[in-house]
Formats: sequence, C-alpha cells, structure tokens
Amino acid sequence: MAPPAQNGVSEQQVHANVQHYYGEVLAASTDMKTSACTAAGAPHPLVRAALQRVPPEVQARYFGCGSAFPLGIEGLRVLDLGCGSGRDCYVCAAMVGEAGSVTGVDMTDAQLELANRHAQDYCCHTLGYKQPNMRFVKGQIERLGEAGIQAGSVDLIISNCVVNLTPDKQAVLAEAYRVLAPGGEMYFSDMYCTRRVPEELRTNEVLWDEGLAGSLYTQDFLRICRQVGFLDPRQLASHPIQVHDPELRALVGPASYLSITYRLFKLPGTLEAGSEDYGQAARYLGTIPGSPHAYSLDSQHTFPTHKWVAVCGNTAAMLGDSWLGKHFEVAGDRSTHFGAFPAGSGSACTQQQPAGSCC
Repeated sequence: MAPPAQNGVSEQQVHANVQHYYGEVLAASTDMKTSACTAAGAPHPLVRAALQRVPPEVQARYFGCGSAFPLGIEGLRVLDLGCGSGRDCYVCAAMVGEAGSVTGVDMTDAQLELANRHAQDYCCHTLGYKQPNMRFVKGQIERLGEAGIQAGSVDLIISNCVVNLTPDKQAVLAEAYRVLAPGGEMYFSDMYCTRRVPEELRTNEVLWDEGLAGSLYTQDFLRICRQVGFLDPRQLASHPIQVHDPELRALVGPASYLSITYRLFKLPGTLEAGSEDYGQAARYLGTIPGSPHAYSLDSQHTFPTHKWVAVCGNTAAMLGDSWLGKHFEVAGDRSTHFGAFPAGSGSACTQQQPAGSCC
C-alpha cells in the first residue's frame, strides 16, 4: 500500500507559513512547543568543539532535532537541505576542511541573510582558510535543480528537522537521490510519527509549523525511500519528542513522535531489498577521526578496529563502495550467493545480533 498524499493544505500555503514562522515569529521568540530541539543526545566531542566556534547569533537560531554530522568527511562536497541560519553548515565547513565544500539551501530570506552574514569572517578568520568553502543559496528542497544543484554533484547530504516541514516528501527524497554522486549518502535527522497523521490535522497551521502535521509515519517513510532508490535505509539513533503545549497535545492525541537519524546510501545496481549472503567480511581500519577503536555504521552494526566481521552484501557495499571505502577493507565479492544472510531476514536489523555478525 502506498502512503497517502500529505495534502491537507497546499504546498504554497505550507511554504508561506513556514517562511513566516521561522523567518519572523521565531526571530522574536525561540519558544518551540515541542522538545524537538533538545531531543537528540549529546553530539560527538569533535562536533561539540566545532560548535563552540560557530558565531553565537547563528547558533541562537538553531531549530534542529538531531546531530546530523558523520565523522571522517574531510574533502567531501556537502549539501544541507533547509539550512536555516546555517549552524550545521558552519560545523561541516570546519569538518570537511579547506579542500571540501558546503552548500546550504533554504527558502527563507531572513534565515539566509543571517547565514551569509558571518560566512566570510568564519571561514577566512576563524578557520583560517584562504577563501570560503561555504555558500548559501535560495531554493526549495523539493526542486534543487532550480537552486542550481546539479545531478551527481554532492557526496553527502545532511538535513536537520526540515523534511517534516514540506508536504511532498517523495519529491525531497527523489531530488536528494538525483543530486548525490554514486557512493554518496543522505545522513539526516527528522521528526517521525508512530502512526499516520489524521487528514483533518494536516490543515492546522501551528501543527505544520511545529513539524507535527507533516511528520511521516515511519513505515511510510521507509517505503518512499525504497521507491526513489534508497533501498536499504539504516537507522542510527532515535529519541522521543514531547509535545509541551497542552492544546497541541490534545490535538495529536495518542500519536507519539520521534527524532530519528537515518542513513540513506546511493549505490545504484548494488543494494538489494534483502540481506543476502555472499560470504563477505569487512574490517574497520581505525582511520576516522574521533573513532579510533570502533565505528558504528548504524544502531545495529559496530565494527571494532582491525576485527573482521561477516557482513551481508548491502553492508559490504556501504562500507566498501561509498565515501566510507577508504576507512574499511572488504573481503570477498558477489560471485557466489549463499542465500539469505543467516543472522536474520530483511535488509535492516530489527534486533541486536551477536558480536561478529551482521544484519
């Protein structure tokens, strides 16, 4: 069954409401009605160090719900969907180094003006680069081509609590897949609901502005991912979101909300719908900054440094054929198929597996 269209209000009206709310209303008060902005756990120490260097004015206008910062991204081309004031772009500008680049896309003029205000000084003085490696462009994340983002031009897409604010999630994910280079990844945090949001709630302006009306049911999200080409979504972290406002809490009723960080890899012709066994194994080389002893691909796959771990074909591809490839060694190929991976069925783990196993 295909997920229902999220059409309680028009796309134009949603965009207008969101621009007003995040460009004007929250400029005067940052009082959100949910715990979304504080839902995620503490970021990695390397990320915290980078955050301390971000201009305070930029940090003050942060409205994310997670920590969408993969480590080891030196030299990558990064795109931030719905960058807002640019906080996450500023962090990534430091993490990719002078050889990398960061582009933030947002549709709200007030947010873009703030993001641009400190960019030159931050890159050239705070980071000491010869020229800025960060830029901000106006555009809608459903139409990245109109913002000048070319197909296959990005290695890493990040986004922080923004996809829930658009009525056309499939267009966002399809555009993300289009602009990613093969081996690239979308690594992002967003709000999700444990059930489908009732149609009558999708006309409520405040529920949209707070991300509640537009939050996808998790299973519908996974279906859309697979439809556009992200065949094996991997969950990295999940945290509950509390609705503080009593009127909004009464409206959403028994529905529960989560901040979830997902990893979506673009590996065309390689990823499969299930976990298949080709007799492959992988070991982490210990070379990602901040992760000398082990690396977690997702919530179910942690690789101790220098230890060989049996992996399914999809995991082998994510580690060997993506931007992560220089940090891993993968043994074996797909010349012989041994059936479904023995540790479980399905491409995403649903329970913790024994050490030394995958999927």
